[in-house]
Formats: sequence, C-alpha cells, structure tokens
Amino acid sequence: MEHLDLTGRFIDAVGYALAAHDGQVRTGTRIPYASHLLAVSALVLEHGGDELQATAAILHDVVEDCGGRPRLDEVRERFGPRVAELVEALSDSISEDPSAKAPWRRRKEDYLEHLGQLARQGHPAVLVALCDKLHNARAIVADASDPKGPGATVWDRFSADAAGVAWYYRSLAGILVASPALPARARRELQATVQQLVALAADADDRATPPQPPATTPAPDPRSPADGGPAGSA
Repeated sequence: MEHLDLTGRFIDAVGYALAAHDGQVRTGTRIPYASHLLAVSALVLEHGGDELQATAAILHDVVEDCGGRPRLDEVRERFGPRVAELVEALSDSISEDPSAKAPWRRRKEDYLEHLGQLARQGHPAVLVALCDKLHNARAIVADASDPKGPGATVWDRFSADAAGVAWYYRSLAGILVASPALPARARRELQATVQQLVALAADADDRATPPQPPATTPAPDPRSPADGGPAGSA
C-alpha cells in the first residue's frame, strides 16, 4: 500500500485552523472546536482521502465561521487555489458578517442543492462533506442517547427543532449514500448513523408533544327524534 505523505501544507493548516478557531467550542458543550476539525480530517484519511482533502478537512469551517470572504482569500494565498476551492465548496455561507447569513432553512436547502451538484461531478470535496456530516451525526446520536448526558435537550442546541435537524441529515444522507464515487463503508456508516439520529429526533418530538385529552361523546340532544323527543317543526 502506498504511503501518504502529509506535507508541510497540512501541518501548517493544523496550526492555522487552531488559531482561527481559538476559544470556540462545539455547540452546547465545552469541547474545543478543534476536536471536530481533527476528527473530520482523520475520517477523510481513514476513508482513503489524499493530502489535499485532509488539509481541506482541517480548514473546512474556517471561512464559514471565522471571517467569510476575506478569510477565503487568505486561505487561497496561504494554501493554494485547490485547497481554497474545496473549502469554499464546503461552506454554506461566505458572508463576512454572521448576521447577514440567510435563514437556516434556506441556507441548508441551497447547500443540499450545491452538494448534489458536487456529488454528480465526483468532486473531491464530497468525501470531506461526508466525513464532516458523519462526525456531526455521531456526536448528536451519542449525546441524544446518553442517559447521563444531555439526552433530548441536545436538540435545543440547534437553530432548527429536532424534526428540522432530522430532515437535514436525512437529505444529506440521501445525496451522499447514493454517490458511488464515495467509499462504500463510509456511506454505510453515514446511513446507519443518520437512521439512529432520525429515530431519536422522532422520539424527542413525541415527548415534546403534549398528550391530547381523550375524545368525548357529546350528550344526546333530548329533542332528537332518535331519543324519543319532539322532532321540532318540519
């Protein structure tokens, strides 16, 4: 098996991402955000990705979360146009101002359309996207199913409710699992994890819906002919 060299560019990207995301944590936790970046890059390498994809994985949130278009220009200058192309492809917003981002649902719908196009092209960013979503989905499932953890409150972390999060991950899986260019094991893992996520989200929605009182049968009208009362005027 051919050895994959991780060049100075990859090593530089790790330091760059750690500095850019300094002080950031995973939503609703105290876990340093860097853990996600390193995990996604590790998954990319485990599933046969190359040094370019591993580098883009380390940097995949730096534009969306740390400066938008100016940050993308810096990534291009420092790491080259191919890395910048992948990082841009993996971002659902490149707005410099976070308040100027489109609403969550519209951003996700636009990203799904964009991801579908990338998948049809066999773009190298798609493997990184799969590994990103796989790690996120695993984290949600682990927290939502942990009896000593956040449990059903995990859904309160997100901009969407449990049903919205389930819709998004089900839609992502529909695109990625159907992409034959991606490793079969990675696709199976994503599909299985998303199925767990969807089931947990449905359970959370059921718990959040207050029980409805049993239907009651109205008392018969004493004037009804069926009850022997007067029929009223014709």
